[in-house]
Amino acid sequence: MKGLVLHSGGLDSTTLLAYALEDCEEVIGLSIAYGQKHQDREIRAAREVCKHYVVEHMEIELPDIFKGFGSTLMDSDKDNPHLSYEEIKASEGPSPTYVPFRNANLLSIATAIAQIQKCEVLYFGAHADDAHNYAYPDCTPEFIGSMANAINVGTYYTVRLKTPIMWMTKGEVVAMGSNYNVPFELTYSCYEGTEIHCGECPTCISRQVAFEEAGVDDPTEYATKSEWQETVRS
Repeated sequence: MKGLVLHSGGLDSTTLLAYALEDCEEVIGLSIAYGQKHQDREIRAAREVCKHYVVEHMEIELPDIFKGFGSTLMDSDKDNPHLSYEEIKASEGPSPTYVPFRNANLLSIATAIAQIQKCEVLYFGAHADDAHNYAYPDCTPEFIGSMANAINVGTYYTVRLKTPIMWMTKGEVVAMGSNYNVPFELTYSCYEGTEIHCGECPTCISRQVAFEEAGVDDPTEYATKSEWQETVRS
């Protein structure tokens, strides 16, 4: 079986890549640059991860497709929020970093490539924390179920969507990755796009929390240690 992994270079999609390598005889990693502020650093991490696993790495560019959509992830005049862990967990509705219908677009492109490359399975790394309180509606089980059906039907039933971490928390994903000996030190999660993780944006905080919850040593270098991390480790 041949699989395509939608791979950002982050710890979730890298754990998914490790899973796919156990699930398939052949795997391709696909990274998409869609104008996100951190795309250069993110895709560099994806290249390094795919090199580590000795898998083919494909890159697609969609310049400015989501610019002006109001997301702090995309628009240069908007700063990414720096919230406490408690604020992140308590927030409801769309996250400021939500890019409208992004995953539907990325999955559609990935599906076309999977069909062309004769991949039977497309792997997507949405997890339960992404769907929590509908922060990212295009990561919810309802969305994934609808996309899975559309992908299957739209490819003459030749490609199916597989989301093995959909019901897991990020901490559980880290634990799973640890069991697969995932090279977490090669992964990148920061929305700021700096060389090392800022330590303060929501993804940096959720990354720190995930390692703590999993009981796995965090190899990440952070520019700033978050208040959450200071509190837990003191």
